[in-house]
Amino acid sequence: MGTVTPLPIGRPSQVGFERIELTRILDLYGRMVAAGHWKDYAIQFDGEAAMFAAFRRAAERPEYRIEKRPALRNRQGMWALVNEAGMILKRGHELGPVLAPVERRLMKLVGE
Repeated sequence: MGTVTPLPIGRPSQVGFERIELTRILDLYGRMVAAGHWKDYAIQFDGEAAMFAAFRRAAERPEYRIEKRPALRNRQGMWALVNEAGMILKRGHELGPVLAPVERRLMKLVGE
């Protein structure tokens, strides 16, 4: 017979997005692409954070990064919206309010 390997106990080795979170982020990304503003994206997963970066052009720094850091869940909130310069624009416990500044910008882009 084979050997039984126990499941890891404790914190997962990699932070990721849940399906509903990724759906919400990709929905916003798709609307920004349709508006002609974003052209590319990147997703990074590691032990402390999961990050979604949106680019105006593929050869530059991301315009926005959406970060999920579960270690900050009980402090400022695990979600953060970071701009191109690395400044945190919005931090919160839920994804919707953190994405609000980008959604407002989308409304301005579509209205023009």
